[in-house]
Amino acid sequence: MRKGAKRKASKKEEAIKSTEEEDTTTAKEDSSKSTEEKTTKTESSKAGGRRKKVKTSKPESEPEFFPDRRNLEDLWKQVFPVGTEWDQLDQVYQYNWNFSNLENAFEEGGELYGQKVYLFGCTEPQLVFFKDEGKVTCIPVVVAVVSPFPPSDKIGINSVQREAEEIVPMKQMKMDWVPYIPLEDRDSRVERLKSQIFILSCTQRRAGLRHLKLERVKKFEYCLPYFYQPLQEDELEQSTIVQIIFPAEEKPIFCEFDWELDELEEFTDKLIEEEELPADQKDAFRDFVREKVREGKKANREARQARKKALEEMSEETKAAFQNMKFYKFYPVPTPDSPDVSNVKSPFINRYYRKAHIVL
Repeated sequence: MRKGAKRKASKKEEAIKSTEEEDTTTAKEDSSKSTEEKTTKTESSKAGGRRKKVKTSKPESEPEFFPDRRNLEDLWKQVFPVGTEWDQLDQVYQYNWNFSNLENAFEEGGELYGQKVYLFGCTEPQLVFFKDEGKVTCIPVVVAVVSPFPPSDKIGINSVQREAEEIVPMKQMKMDWVPYIPLEDRDSRVERLKSQIFILSCTQRRAGLRHLKLERVKKFEYCLPYFYQPLQEDELEQSTIVQIIFPAEEKPIFCEFDWELDELEEFTDKLIEEEELPADQKDAFRDFVREKVREGKKANREARQARKKALEEMSEETKAAFQNMKFYKFYPVPTPDSPDVSNVKSPFINRYYRKAHIVL
């Protein structure tokens, strides 16, 4: 073959190769474009499927304000309501009683401001009305005793069923005077506080009552603080009545004999006439009554001597404290959340002292 023919053939092959390369490049570019378009469409469809949620702005709610707790707000609840039946305690707290008068008494200008005060609680069942409905309610009452020292360390236990009053130490009934810590001082160390408020507290828990005998449980319900007032006791009349429980043959004889008002002979004959006392036991009965009268007079005499001795040994400072000891009685103030007790208030507290000043 000639050289010229070879050169032409070579050029044709180069042209064909070049054309094939261009077609391959174009195909790749088209493929790449197609892939990009698919990707774009896919992304766009995804974007279309994931539509952004439009956040709606909520209206701003007004801030809620709570009233600040008062410094002595729980004082009345911390005071043990002595003498209240255990099953009545829940009823005492069924209303939102308000003792702001007690709190205000400790403020400047109040009856208890700057004083050393001992507080105890009690309840008074009274018929009161609440929301046009009347029912007997255990009204909580707080008594404040202004004194430089504890006004008593004794508890009196008495009821209509008991023959005589029993005077026992407070600690025997798990009661004692303890310092009250105001709310603003609860985070402080107790020993660093110089408390001026002491409350009567009881450590007996209701859950533990089931382990006690019924007689022991009932004792708590018959308790009353016993306040000994040596400067006033002489003003009180001593009892001239003795309880008589004569062990007669058929049945015991229960009666009371007043050695100032009753004449023994007439008293005995009347019992025989009423067939309460057998006639053949008349002399034995009279001797029994005379012995009881002697015991009663001896007890009165010893009590007078003990008071006289106590007064002689008492310092002038202690006498002044007894003379200046004051009692204040606080009832809950009227509120829409509790019954109005304004018409059932009484200045009397118990038989150990006559009256207390009611603080409105």
